[in-house]
Amino acid sequence: MRNGPSLDDYLEKGLYGEKQIKPAEKKKYLGTYRERIIVALTKSQVMEKSVYPEVEDFIKTNPDANLLVNGDLLYSAISKYLQIAKKYGNNFSIVTNHTNSTNIGLVLAHSYAIDKENIYIQKSKAIPKKENKKKRGLWSSLKGRMKKKH
Repeated sequence: MRNGPSLDDYLEKGLYGEKQIKPAEKKKYLGTYRERIIVALTKSQVMEKSVYPEVEDFIKTNPDANLLVNGDLLYSAISKYLQIAKKYGNNFSIVTNHTNSTNIGLVLAHSYAIDKENIYIQKSKAIPKKENKKKRGLWSSLKGRMKKKH
């Protein structure tokens, strides 16, 4: 009787690789566990032209955190976040995993668990207010000016 791994264990390891804890979660979150994440953005959020200021604040205040970005996105979209990570001295990785599709575009994570409840940033749906001025034609605007002169 042996206490170590059996021949079957070695064969399974060779066929399927090392056993992993929560492999689906690691694939979704670009190679890290959800419990380690400070903030995450979806692919569409990363593709927006502007940088989320909340993400920059988290990068700035967590210099030991790692920035993971989805390598399936255009470099022009992810480069703005990579530059911020460089600016504040954070490590970053471009994760390319073509075997699994995920909607996650960016993750800032520690190497240890923090169990943050809300890791996603919601895009505000504020609609700019429109002025309620009526459009006036040329004649009515001239008429209004003529009345003011008298």
